[in-house]
Amino acid sequence: MLRVTNLEKAYKGQGKTVRALDAATLQVAPGELVAVQGPSGCGKTTLLLVAAGLLKPDAGQVLVNAQDPYALAPDGRARFRAENMGFVFQQFHLVPYLSALDNILAPTLARPAPDAAERAAHLARHFGLAERQDHLPGELSTGERQRTALARALLHNPRLLLADEPTGNLDEASGKVVLSHLAEFAKAGGAVLLVTHDPRAAEYATRTLRMESGRIET
Repeated sequence: MLRVTNLEKAYKGQGKTVRALDAATLQVAPGELVAVQGPSGCGKTTLLLVAAGLLKPDAGQVLVNAQDPYALAPDGRARFRAENMGFVFQQFHLVPYLSALDNILAPTLARPAPDAAERAAHLARHFGLAERQDHLPGELSTGERQRTALARALLHNPRLLLADEPTGNLDEASGKVVLSHLAEFAKAGGAVLLVTHDPRAAEYATRTLRMESGRIET
């Protein structure tokens, strides 16, 4: 589902060049939850952004479902992401003035779907949010916000989930809930790329890789 090969990415500034990705290579098949762990600044988030078609690499190739997203025009790339990928972030990125249910439905602004309302209600129930779906994000617990973000990521039945430190702001119990839902998605045939500091991720991952200085150790 995801194959990245020999990715290179460098950032330049203040007279210095920081090499964020250095021949980074990995693949994630359907049914896999691949966790990439490593210290801050090792390139994990850059890897995720490049894999998501959000940050063009300096060199190397990205294939998602055998398609190179960087071969598409920007609007085509956005549609491709909406059709194939879901995103979960540490900071949730919920719209503060929308209810939990409307946040789950937010992807329909870019890609309408006839069954979206029914699916959003199903996801709210699945993630234990049915009694909270009319509440604003500020009225939800931290764990409920992350579960809302995860439900939003799954609204359009993506094939690939990309998760950037999704348990970073959560307590132990809430973190386990999120990791178990990511594992459940993989067991159902989805593919998950998770970048994280959380040592508990190894308990849920089908594979755990280590990243150091922009390189992925296999």
